[in-house]
Amino acid sequence: MPAAIEQIESFLDEKKALACVHCGLCLASCPTYLETGNENDSPRGRIYLMRSIQQGRLSLDATVSPAEHIDRCLGCRACETACPSGVQYGALLEHTRDHMEHTMRRPWFQRLLRRVMIEKVFPYPNRFRLALIPAVWAKRMDIGHLLPQFLREALNLAPDSLELRKLPECSPAENLPSKGRIGMVSGCVMPVLFGGTHQSTIRLLNRLGYDVVIPRDQVCCGALYAHSGQLDMARGVARVNLQAFDRADCDTILINAAGCGSTLKEYHHLLEGDFRERDAAEQFVGKVRDLSEWMDEVGWKALDALLEKGRRLACGEKTTSPASLFGRPTTFHDACHLAHAQGITRQPRDLVKAVAGEYYVELPESEICCGSAGSYNLTEPDMAGRLQRRKVSHIRKTEAHIVVTTNPGCILQIESGLKQQGYVEVRVMHLADYLEAALQEAERL
Repeated sequence: MPAAIEQIESFLDEKKALACVHCGLCLASCPTYLETGNENDSPRGRIYLMRSIQQGRLSLDATVSPAEHIDRCLGCRACETACPSGVQYGALLEHTRDHMEHTMRRPWFQRLLRRVMIEKVFPYPNRFRLALIPAVWAKRMDIGHLLPQFLREALNLAPDSLELRKLPECSPAENLPSKGRIGMVSGCVMPVLFGGTHQSTIRLLNRLGYDVVIPRDQVCCGALYAHSGQLDMARGVARVNLQAFDRADCDTILINAAGCGSTLKEYHHLLEGDFRERDAAEQFVGKVRDLSEWMDEVGWKALDALLEKGRRLACGEKTTSPASLFGRPTTFHDACHLAHAQGITRQPRDLVKAVAGEYYVELPESEICCGSAGSYNLTEPDMAGRLQRRKVSHIRKTEAHIVVTTNPGCILQIESGLKQQGYVEVRVMHLADYLEAALQEAERL
């Protein structure tokens, strides 16, 4: 037993784990605990399991394995927001999952999903696009009912069509001289499924007077690797991105996907083992901003006069079209890795309210995960479905016509949930698309 303990001793920072005093204030914020009521599915329960694995008191290969409860964690980090002791739960989870992926053997389907789809397909836009073609074809042919249940659930998340949108390497500011140079992170899922959102983001930045560059040699941010327990792979792509954006010589590095943003802002922790890399990562992190965060900092009020025009005419004849964004009940869903990992909640709401005005309605449990959590809705479909239904139920209570959020996974998950329950008239929009569409509408009025 001592030898076994020594072998696994280094995977968990015991001081970080002991910061948890098991007070239970995190319980009400944990989505899985809210659903199951099982202490093992709570943050403090999982930390106890992590420490028990490290100390050799629990085995990952046991019949009743702690891995089941650790896998069930969404990694939403809502517990960090609630924790009075500042427990770094996200770091504990990632290092535990890294240990799990290198020491336990999963069932064949989970290995296929994790080692191939999540690690070899999703982070590569061209591969991801090719992998989606059969899913798009299956939806068009309406053959989903012939597939096994887990494939039907995955098919619900697939887009109805694929649209290739080539983004320019450099987009100049509308009004010269330029106020600055922004490097935009394109990501891996976003250019395949949300290329239009990237274009909306670029137009917003250009409107505000900034040049936008998209380095061609950037790669996946590493979030999919880090969250699935492949920290070495996450470090590898982080090093590539540090060099790519250093060559781009940007004043700001901007991201419009919350899940990617939280990982980008933690590169200095990911690469803390090497002093030179850590210094470069700290400089990189100092430039990274979420879209809503950046717009709040630079002052988006320059656009407010145009938005005020739309709000003023919201009850007039010019905005009676159902496609109008003005004068429609609108709510906002907090993407977990924006609200909890990055602590950004006010800024996107201010932007939504700038369009919705008095029609803005707060979403109950807005901060509770919708069940997407990166690839979670594929690896843990049962719990993802339960949280999806919970989120849709709260959206229904708001009677909103429009749901705005800041992460691609949330959009797919909420859209799918609304369609499954027959609420196809509710629009789910990325914040960038929402703002740019509102500005264009106001210009036409």
